[in-house]
Amino acid sequence: MLRFVSDTFETNHRSTIGVAFQSRSIDIGGEIIQFHIWDTAGQEKYKALTPIYYRRASAAIVVYDITSENSFQCMKTWVNELKQAGPEDIVLAVAGNKCDLEEKRQVSYDEGILYANQIDAIFFETSAKTGENVDDLFFEIGRDLQPRLVAQPMQMLNVGNRQETNERSGSCCK
Repeated sequence: MLRFVSDTFETNHRSTIGVAFQSRSIDIGGEIIQFHIWDTAGQEKYKALTPIYYRRASAAIVVYDITSENSFQCMKTWVNELKQAGPEDIVLAVAGNKCDLEEKRQVSYDEGILYANQIDAIFFETSAKTGENVDDLFFEIGRDLQPRLVAQPMQMLNVGNRQETNERSGSCCK
């Protein structure tokens, strides 16, 4: 989230406690897409709170660490929960983070993309540290959201518990 919104990376970044929020607008083909990003941490102790934030999300990014098989398996449980409690038409993306640590890889690129294809999700391997593919991931999500925004330019889109009037802008959750 920090890499996308402010193009920064904090080596000693503390884990998100509860939920963090950021936003950024991008231009996709002449249309401005407004991303409202809720980082729901992914920690087990906050799991009860997450359905509040993604229940009516337009998009979700589920992230795993390519250097941790356990992280990949835990990510799958978050996807299952999201598919049960989230909206049917949510744009779903899977991000294998830390692709800058190839020498420590435990989850292959093929495993990640195979899983993403099985759940009909966008897939990118990213690096929050170097910024590799971070913007590309959000631009792809925006391209998937764009047709629905153009078709219904004044529709109310909900992100978590916030309602935003959509004037050719979209919302995204993480």
